[in-house]
Amino acid sequence: MPRRLKPLGLGHLERLPSECASCVFWESSQALEVRCGVRCDADRLREWHRAVSVQWGDPGRVALEDDQVMGFIKYAPPEYFPQALHLPGEVTRERSVLIACMHIHDDARRHGLGSLLLKAALRDVSMHGEKTVYAYACPRATDMTVEPMIGMDFLLRNGFAIAHPHPAYPLLKLDMRSLVQWTENLEAVLESLRIPWTARNRLPSPSVDVRGGRR
Repeated sequence: MPRRLKPLGLGHLERLPSECASCVFWESSQALEVRCGVRCDADRLREWHRAVSVQWGDPGRVALEDDQVMGFIKYAPPEYFPQALHLPGEVTRERSVLIACMHIHDDARRHGLGSLLLKAALRDVSMHGEKTVYAYACPRATDMTVEPMIGMDFLLRNGFAIAHPHPAYPLLKLDMRSLVQWTENLEAVLESLRIPWTARNRLPSPSVDVRGGRR
């Protein structure tokens, strides 16, 4: 079966890493320890997904091969991620989107899949007419399996700029007006990535390396 980029649907949630399949860190209004899986509630996550899908649209993109998840990215307007209110910096809520997290299977990392998922997300955001994309970043080399953030080096390489510096959780920003018109066939690019995809029945590792290399 060919590789595919799909909207992150309800049916994909249960196939995400165990820490992600029910994690409601970003969706929680109470201030929490910044850690993947610190609060889990599968029913609440499904309700959140339904609400975002109806009111705004699909809250993410997923890369699949043989219906196995190679990686995913989750995003939505910032009002759907109340945990951001407890983090440094201010996310402008008018015509903006917050990327909450992106996780890539260990076997698929450093082959360009992360950049491709980000492009798919930005293309979707552009079609929604949003003006700005935000993301909280992890600036240090650490165990990313427990960090619900994206590596800062990765974001900077993909056009983001620092909107609010912070030693632990800087806020980065991308102006959508700076992007060129979308012409790439992202599905074709996905097929062309030389990913040694052998772990057919495993789930993607909840990690994004903050150091050098492709994702």
